[in-house]
Amino acid sequence: MKSKLLLLLSLFCLLTAFRSDKSPITIFMIGDSTMANKNITGGNPERGWGMMLPGYFDKNVIVDNHAVNGRSSKSFIDEGRWDKVLSKIKKGDYVFIQFGHNDSKKDSLRHTTPGTTFDDNLRKFVNETRDKGGIPVIFNSIVRRNFVCPNDDSISKDTRYDAGSIAQPEEGNILFDTHGDYLLSPYNVAQEMNVPFINMNRITHDLVENLGPVESKKLFMWVAPNEVSAFPKGREDNTHLNIYGGRVIARLAVDEISKIIPELAPYVQYYDYVVAQDGSGDFFTIQDAIDAVPDFRKNIRTTILVRKGEYKEKVVIPESKINISLIGEDGATLTYDDYANKQNVFGENKGTSGSSSCYIYAPDFYAENITFKNSSGPVGQAVACFVSGDRAFFKNCRFLGYQDTLYTYGANSRQYYEDCYIEGTVDFIFGWSTVLFNRCHINSIGNGYVTAPSTDAGKEYGYVFYDCKLTANDGVDKVYLSRPWRPNAQAVFINTEMGGHIVPEGWHNWNKKDAEKTVVYAEYGSTGEGANTSKRAKFSHQLKNLKRYQITDILKGNDNWNPTVDGNVLLNKSR
Repeated sequence: MKSKLLLLLSLFCLLTAFRSDKSPITIFMIGDSTMANKNITGGNPERGWGMMLPGYFDKNVIVDNHAVNGRSSKSFIDEGRWDKVLSKIKKGDYVFIQFGHNDSKKDSLRHTTPGTTFDDNLRKFVNETRDKGGIPVIFNSIVRRNFVCPNDDSISKDTRYDAGSIAQPEEGNILFDTHGDYLLSPYNVAQEMNVPFINMNRITHDLVENLGPVESKKLFMWVAPNEVSAFPKGREDNTHLNIYGGRVIARLAVDEISKIIPELAPYVQYYDYVVAQDGSGDFFTIQDAIDAVPDFRKNIRTTILVRKGEYKEKVVIPESKINISLIGEDGATLTYDDYANKQNVFGENKGTSGSSSCYIYAPDFYAENITFKNSSGPVGQAVACFVSGDRAFFKNCRFLGYQDTLYTYGANSRQYYEDCYIEGTVDFIFGWSTVLFNRCHINSIGNGYVTAPSTDAGKEYGYVFYDCKLTANDGVDKVYLSRPWRPNAQAVFINTEMGGHIVPEGWHNWNKKDAEKTVVYAEYGSTGEGANTSKRAKFSHQLKNLKRYQITDILKGNDNWNPTVDGNVLLNKSR
């Protein structure tokens, strides 16, 4: 008995040692308003650069931002905010420390002195972080946009006004420092204590000075009157960043972090645009990000990160928005609730095509880790995703609906689905396109038909399912593999595991006797309870070999597109 127990313990330790999943790293951020998360009520465009940082790290890094407007190193400690952060730090976590803007204020609640009290507070953050097994990183303050020669008091002043409320000093072309020795203390303490140091002031100074007094305003909170409801009188603020400024400076910070802290570099990710409901991205909606993509941007992908959340919107990707990659964080869902019999503004039924939550017309579209959903429920035809563009690639995506979930619309469209999940009831994968489903999970949530292809005559391929799995919800027991929407429908299932919900005859003729002569319905290597081929419909057949169905040939067309090998790499036009 003892030997068996030791064997089990040894096996457990071995399995634990080889677990591939790791606990995420947390980056705690402590600092002032230039780093902080902001209240986005009323369309407030103000952002701290730390608020935008999550869009630059993958899912293995969590950014926990505790920076707060108006805080100095002293008030952050005195208010108990540091104790709260300290209680959460675990071994291997990082603490990003950036103070200085408010330490220079004259009031006793916030003021510290460089070389003494300011340095002491920074040392406290470093020592106590290390005591918890964390890794401290010191940043100095980002630059103020100050193109006016400062007077003696300017070190302690924020330059922030209601637009037009007072006359602004005349600006020159030289950017002047307003932080003084509050920039030196972070560097000195970092050197003394062997702490990574990120010179945010140098980075942002170079950026702002190179842009000059006019162009640099686009980084800061310069808001015209009546432009944003949060600031009806407008704002002329040279200290705080707007959405664009927050994103730009967060990226510069990440570039430097990758150099100074190479251990974090593997987790860094770069996207052209970020969509986020919490204000940590460039846009709140997916459609706004799509609209911002330049038309016909050739030979390069425009990458869009969709942060976690349910985005209720109808999204259209027009033909001019080519080469888009839409990447979702876990839980990123695009959803809408239109359906065929729902009326439009003219009192007409929207129809099946008009019911979709998402329309993809552009070629070379790529989506990963996105859920496409029609949330209208079992109300007839209700499309989650309508795909017309050529060379569409979906990886690890989910398509949720009931009837007509996935509309593969384009007759000349080639589409590739890898490790995707698709669910529905009746004809929930349908349309004209040539489509390869590779290692996909197809789930029937009601009795019906998995596919309804409408393949055009003369097409070499229609739907091909490779190494897929067909399952069903409890109580679902009468599902057909396909029925022909058009007479030349093609659907082939290769090495597919089929549950007991698949009826023995497998295929349905949709009461179209003539279609039995023209359809191409076939299987090869089916397994599982639903794979009893002896009772299959006579107009289907079993492939003898895969000579015509090599996975690399199905989508190659005339340009040799091969997503199974090349992934989402754009075609080399010279091939």
